[in-house]
Amino acid sequence: MHSPPVNFLGFFGCRFGMAEPSKVIHVRNVGHEISENDLLQLFQPFGVITKLVMLRAKNQALLQMEDVSAAVNALQFYTNVQPSIRGRNVYIQFSSHQELTTVEQTTHGRGDEPNRILLVTIHHMLYPITVDVLHQVFSPYGFVEKIVTFQKSAGFQALVQYQSQQFSVSARTSLQGRNIYDGCCQLDIQFSNLEELQVNYNNERSRDYTNPTLPPEQKGRSSHPAYGDVGVAYPQMPNAAAIAAAFGGGLPPGITGTNDRCTVLVSHLNPDRIDEDKLFNLFSLYGNIVRIKLLRNKPDHALVQMGDGFQAELAVHFLKGAVLFGKQLEVNFSKHPNITPGPDSHDYVNSNLNRFNRNAAKNYRYCCSPTKMIHLSTLPQDVTEDEILNHLQEHGAIVNTKVYEMNGKKQALMLFEEEEQATEALVCKHATSLGGSIIRISFSQLQTI
Repeated sequence: MHSPPVNFLGFFGCRFGMAEPSKVIHVRNVGHEISENDLLQLFQPFGVITKLVMLRAKNQALLQMEDVSAAVNALQFYTNVQPSIRGRNVYIQFSSHQELTTVEQTTHGRGDEPNRILLVTIHHMLYPITVDVLHQVFSPYGFVEKIVTFQKSAGFQALVQYQSQQFSVSARTSLQGRNIYDGCCQLDIQFSNLEELQVNYNNERSRDYTNPTLPPEQKGRSSHPAYGDVGVAYPQMPNAAAIAAAFGGGLPPGITGTNDRCTVLVSHLNPDRIDEDKLFNLFSLYGNIVRIKLLRNKPDHALVQMGDGFQAELAVHFLKGAVLFGKQLEVNFSKHPNITPGPDSHDYVNSNLNRFNRNAAKNYRYCCSPTKMIHLSTLPQDVTEDEILNHLQEHGAIVNTKVYEMNGKKQALMLFEEEEQATEALVCKHATSLGGSIIRISFSQLQTI
């Protein structure tokens, strides 16, 4: 039986007056501290923004999306999640205009005085970006002399200095608005007004390609305080597009989407059996892990810093009360905003085992509380059912199995007798080697095989 088409006018009429859906979005309560980039970050996950007009005198703005469906998706998402910029709630509705015909600023209208140095802002950053990644992106257009990356209120930014202005103009023309990775890490490129970049250290956050003998950064020192706080290695960017795609514009029951605390406190752990990697395997089901710290003075406690507040909220919601190694876990938001790097903390920010670096929408969709059933992927093509059973059965009785191929790749489902046994198998065997392949394990929401 087919579902009737969604009546967008009916759906939005009760929320936003009787404004007819339009590709033009009207934004109110846009304070003077809110920039064009801030607004772009709020709406770019839903589609291309073709025009943006800041109505500064009225504290308002008008954005024109590429089509009506993109605007509908944005408004549908923000009915469930209050949009907020720099701590200020903004209010959105369809504009009475179907098209912006005023003299508009386009998204390319800033920083237009050509210069050999580019200021690059990366929107919707679901994947860590290093100097090496940026060099790979920008070097095809000419010799890149220097790159500096840093964190500002607009998000993750970089300065890229070319040998000549013609290279920077070519790069900006070709790359403006493009994504570094599929569906994320969008480039917003302006010309900088700086004349020369100063690079003191060659490391993952800054590089002088004309002077390869520079030392790596001294410990505890910030490379380029003049450009911004480069100490932030993992910028927390909005993930609205992946969330909207995963949950159909809404949110799972019990999830508010408004939490901004990234660090969670886990207690009632079994100190004899737990370690940082086992906690990583469990918590990475709900988001990227930045850092984990086991508390020496409380050996059954640990701090886990997630990639952002939404991911932390998923972990708290789905793991509260889970049983691991004979103990029922307590998972709550921590009073600490982050975990300070140090010898007693374990850093996962650049781990290629973080699940949300790729296919974030798919990973959000699979978020659930622990179940009796686990799903195994990235298995060797010639693996047998017995080999998988031998790898997992030390953790408990497996009552049913299914090994199958999906899109030419070998996968498996394993149903344990108890939920705790499945959780232990996931925590101990995710990212282990089986037949030469590093296997991935997650909980399955299927009830039966």
